[in-house]
Amino acid sequence: MKLSVVIVNYNVKYYLEQCLDSLLKSVQNIDSEVFVVDNCSTDDSIAYLRPKFPTVRFIENTENIGFSRANNQAIALSSGAYILLLNPDTVVGESTMENVCLFMDNHENTGALGVKMLDGYGNFLPESKRGFPTPRNSFTKMTGLSKLFPKSKTFGGYHLRYLDENEVHKVDILAGAFLLLRREAIEKAGSLDNDFFMYGEDIDLSFRIKQAGFDVYYLPEPIIHYKGESTRKDIRYVKRFYEAMLIFFNKHYPHSNGLFKGLIRLAILGTGFFSAIRKLLKIKTLNRKRVSKEILMNTNEYTYDQIIQKMNENTARNILFRIRHSETGVTIDTEKVELA
Repeated sequence: MKLSVVIVNYNVKYYLEQCLDSLLKSVQNIDSEVFVVDNCSTDDSIAYLRPKFPTVRFIENTENIGFSRANNQAIALSSGAYILLLNPDTVVGESTMENVCLFMDNHENTGALGVKMLDGYGNFLPESKRGFPTPRNSFTKMTGLSKLFPKSKTFGGYHLRYLDENEVHKVDILAGAFLLLRREAIEKAGSLDNDFFMYGEDIDLSFRIKQAGFDVYYLPEPIIHYKGESTRKDIRYVKRFYEAMLIFFNKHYPHSNGLFKGLIRLAILGTGFFSAIRKLLKIKTLNRKRVSKEILMNTNEYTYDQIIQKMNENTARNILFRIRHSETGVTIDTEKVELA
C-alpha cells in the first residue's frame, strides 16, 4: 500500500468531517487507507462520522491517551509505505496527496515532509518549517529576539523566516499537523515518543529522523490549517506546551552548560507564565464577544484546490472558512465565498 493517513480526533467532528471530505478526494487515485483515532470525544464524533465515511477505519479510545499514543496506535496497524499524520482541523486540495507522494518517490532519502500551511485567513503559518530548538534557537524564541530579527540567521533560526516560504528547502523540524513520513525512517528512528502527551512530539520525531540520516523537507504545497481548533486553548494548553519544551530540552541536551540550561528553563517558564496570563485575558474577552454562527465553506461551486490556491495567492475574499455542515440546530452564515 502506498499511503496510510492517521488523524487523531477530540471533539471536533465538523472540522473532521470537512477534513475527511477533502482528504478522500485527494487520495482517490492513490492506494491508501485512512485511520481516525478518537480520544474519547464527548460530541458523538464516531456515531456522526462513521455512516458518512464507511471506508475510514475508526478507533475508539475510552480515555484521552494523548496525541503521541493515539498516533502510534494507528501507525502500528498501518501498512503504507508512507504515513501521514494529519490534524482534523486541516483541509487539503484534490492534488495535494499526489504531489507530496510524488516528491517522496523522487527523493528517496526523504524521511519526513511538511507543507505550506495557511490559517483560516490565508496567512502563512511559520511553524510549517523550523530549525532545531538548540539552546540558542530556544533562547532567542523564548526571549522574543526571533521576532525582533526574523530574517536574521543568528536570531531567526527557530522559524527559519530567512528561507523563502515559496521554495523547497531542507529543514530541521516540521509540524505534526501535516507530517508525511517514510516508513523506513519510522522503523529506524522510532515512532512518536509517548512521553509527549501533546505538543513537542513533532519536534522530537523530526530531530530523531535527521539523526538517523534522513532528509527533512519543506514543500510549498499549500493546505489550510485552522490552527488550534482541534485543541482547547486554555491554561492546560499553555502548561502542556511548555512542559513539552522542557521534556525535549532535557532529553536531547542533558549535558549542556548548567548556567545556560538554567537560563533556558527560566525563559521557558517565564514565557509560559506570561502566555497563561494572556490566555486568561483572551478567554475572558472571547467569552464576552462569543457568537453562535459559523461561516459555510461552499465546495459545491469551488474545488478545494481552487479555494486553497486563491488563499495562497491572497486573492480570496471572506475567507474565514469554518465547518461544512447543515445539521439542525446549528446556525450557519450563508454568505458566499468570493473568489477573485
